[in-house]
Amino acid sequence: MTICVTSILVCIVAGLGAGIGTGLAGLSAAAVISPMLITFLGFPAYQAVGIALASDVLASAVSAYTYGKNKNLDIKNGLIMLCTVLIFTLIGSWVASLVPNTAMGNFSVFMTFLLGVKFIVRPVMTTKEVQAEKDHRTKAVQSMVCGTVIGFICGFIGAGGGMMLLLILTSVLGYELKTAVGTSVFIMSFTAFTGAVSHFAIGGLPDPFALILCVVATFIGARVSAVFANRAEPAALNRITGIVLAVLGLAMIAVRRFS
Repeated sequence: MTICVTSILVCIVAGLGAGIGTGLAGLSAAAVISPMLITFLGFPAYQAVGIALASDVLASAVSAYTYGKNKNLDIKNGLIMLCTVLIFTLIGSWVASLVPNTAMGNFSVFMTFLLGVKFIVRPVMTTKEVQAEKDHRTKAVQSMVCGTVIGFICGFIGAGGGMMLLLILTSVLGYELKTAVGTSVFIMSFTAFTGAVSHFAIGGLPDPFALILCVVATFIGARVSAVFANRAEPAALNRITGIVLAVLGLAMIAVRRFS
């Protein structure tokens, strides 16, 4: 990558946008960073995905810490899901290296938009009490099955699996939104690390300048937005989350359509 004002701005904006999405909605950095690096700076999709995954690691970790401190994190079931997610992240990452650029980028963009619409039209208003009433064995089995699907996807599209994690945790496992996001970013911090290592091992190290800029900007955005999300009311958080995801999705669709 040629170092210039444009490249610096793209990396910072992509990182901040990804960080806000991570801290606020558990969104993976791939939904923002990958499309922007591919579209505006001409990065190969696989390298852009590697940068997105690396950016996800610290952003997800600081978000998980913030949600955990506010008691919005289910570590027990998160660890069960994490085991299957990690295994299939490696498999998904390998498959991704064999897939054309456009197939990888378009999937994450459309998923972002559709998930945003879902939170606006059908907000998640489940309470922690409802989740606590579920049978532990059922939740464990569901976590393992869902982890298999999520792991493959997070390795394939260069995500910590944020979009799929949030969708499955709220819709299938019945988590309330804040705990879903907290558990999602907790899992993402591990899956993103695994995915980044496997991407770099297969495709080589990415551009160091772009990597550092994206990682730092994503970390800052995630920290600030996670603090805000934990203080927000559930109804307002649903609307804000939906709007952020939908707008990001539409923006990336427009960029791909008219570039």
